[in-house]
Amino acid sequence: MFVHPWMGIVANIPTIVQDGKHVADSGKKLKEDLAEKGFNPLKVQPLWNGKHGHSGFAVVEFNKEWDGFNNAIMFERSFELDHYGKKDYYSSRRRKDKLYAWVAREDDFYSQGLIGKYLRRKGDLKSVSSKEAEDKRKTSKLVKTLTNTLETKSQRLQEMQNKYNEANSSRSTLMQQREDMIKAYNEESKKMQENAHNHFKQIFLEHERIGQHFQDQQRELEQREKELFQREAQNEAETKKIQHEKMMNERAALEQKKADETVLKLAEEHKREKEKLHRQIIELEKQLDAKQTLELEIQRMKGALQVMQHMEDGDAEMNKKIKAIEDELKEKEEELEDMEDLNQALIIKERKSNDELQDARKELITTFRDVSARSHIGVKKMGELETKPFQTAAKRKYSAKEADEKSAELCSLWQEYLRDPSWHPFKIITDKEGNAKEILDEEDKKLIDVKAEFGDEVYGAVTVALKQMNDYNPSGRYIVPELWNFNEGRKATLKEGVQHLLNKWKQYKRKRH
Repeated sequence: MFVHPWMGIVANIPTIVQDGKHVADSGKKLKEDLAEKGFNPLKVQPLWNGKHGHSGFAVVEFNKEWDGFNNAIMFERSFELDHYGKKDYYSSRRRKDKLYAWVAREDDFYSQGLIGKYLRRKGDLKSVSSKEAEDKRKTSKLVKTLTNTLETKSQRLQEMQNKYNEANSSRSTLMQQREDMIKAYNEESKKMQENAHNHFKQIFLEHERIGQHFQDQQRELEQREKELFQREAQNEAETKKIQHEKMMNERAALEQKKADETVLKLAEEHKREKEKLHRQIIELEKQLDAKQTLELEIQRMKGALQVMQHMEDGDAEMNKKIKAIEDELKEKEEELEDMEDLNQALIIKERKSNDELQDARKELITTFRDVSARSHIGVKKMGELETKPFQTAAKRKYSAKEADEKSAELCSLWQEYLRDPSWHPFKIITDKEGNAKEILDEEDKKLIDVKAEFGDEVYGAVTVALKQMNDYNPSGRYIVPELWNFNEGRKATLKEGVQHLLNKWKQYKRKRH
C-alpha cells in the first residue's frame, strides 16, 4: 500500500542550531536538486517542530497520476543504489552526512510523529491495483460521457443541416422574386422611357410647327413691305406698324429659339428625374391625393407662368395676368408647405397616441392578470398548453389513480418542447402570387408521434400553442400574456378591456354602498 497522492520521504537533512532552534536550507533548494535529477517533484515540504525547529525530515510530493508514480519509484531506487534507502537509514548507526530517501508506504502512513501526521493529513493509502481499477472506472465514465456528447453533437449537426437546407431554399425563392422584380422594373422603365420619348417628340413637332408659322409670317411681312415700296404709295403709319410687327415677330422667334433650348434642357432634367423618382415610386404612391393634386397644380401654374414670361411683350394686361398667377402660385406653395407641416405633426401625434395605447394595453394586461377565468375579458397566456386535452388522453391510457400525475408530466414535457428554439416544425411555401409564407409542417416527426399516441385533442392543443408561440415570440419561445375575449375566442380590443374594467369598478362601488 502506497500513500496517494504519491509521496517520498527525505531524511537526515543537515541542520544547524540558531537561536536555540534547528534550521536548514529551504525546501525550494532540495526541490531544484531533485528536479535536476529528473524526478519532477511538485513540492518539497520540510517538517518543522514548533518547539525544536527543523526535524531533519522533508516530504516530497509527486504528480498523483502514473507518471508521478514512476518518478517516485525512480527517486527511491536512485537512493537505494547508493545505499541511502529506507533500510540503510534505519539499520545504520553511523549515518554519513548524506540524504536518505524512500517512497512513503503504509508503515510510514501509520507511524507516530511528524511524518505520520503529515501523510495522514495530505493523503490516503492506495494499492497499485486499486489505482488501476479507479483509473479504469474513470476512463469508462469518460468514454461514456464523450459518446453521449458525440451523439448530441451529431443530432445538433443534423438539425443545423436541416435549417441550412430550409434557409437555402428560402434564399432561392427570394433570389427568384428579386429577379422577377428586376425584370418588372426594367420593363416599366423601358415603357416610361418610350412614353417620355413620344411625349417630347410631340413637343418638338409642335415647336417646329410654331417656328414654321413664324417664318411664314416673316415672309408674308417682307412681301407686304416689298409691295408697299413697289407701289410708291407708302403710308408712314402703316410702315411703322409693319416694322413694329416685324420686330415683334423677330423677338418672338428669338424667344421661341430660347424656349427650344430650354425644352431640350428640361427634357434631359426630366429624364434624370424620371430615373430618380422611379426608385421612389413605392413611397410616392403613399402620399395623400390632396398633396399630389396641389403639387400638380403648382407645376401647371409654373409652366403657364414660364410660357407667359417667354411671350411677354410689354402688354399691361399680360403683366397683370402674370402677377395674378405668381400670387396664386405663392399661395399654393404656402398651402403645400402648411399641408406638409400638418402631415408631419399628424404622424408624430399618431405615433405618440399609438405608444400611449400600447402602454394602456400593457397596464390592462397587468390589471387583469389575476382575474378569474369565469370573466369574459382577461389575460390569455399565448403559447401555454391547455391541460384538459392531456387529462382526457391520460384517463384513456392510464388508470384513474395515476392519470392525474401522468397528464401533468405529459403536459410539462410538451411545454418544454415548445420552449426549445431548436424545434421549429414550420415550413415556408410560395402561393400562386409568388408570396412566401410560413405554415405548420404536419409531417414533423414529433407532431406525427403525439397525434398517433395521444389523439387529435392533444395534437390540436400542441399545434395551437405552437402557432401562438410562433406568432407572438418565435425567437425567445417563452409564454406572452395577451388581453383576450374568452367569449369570442379572439384578441380583445382596448375598448373592450376598458369597458370591462369600468363595469367591474361600478359593481365594486355598488357593493360598498
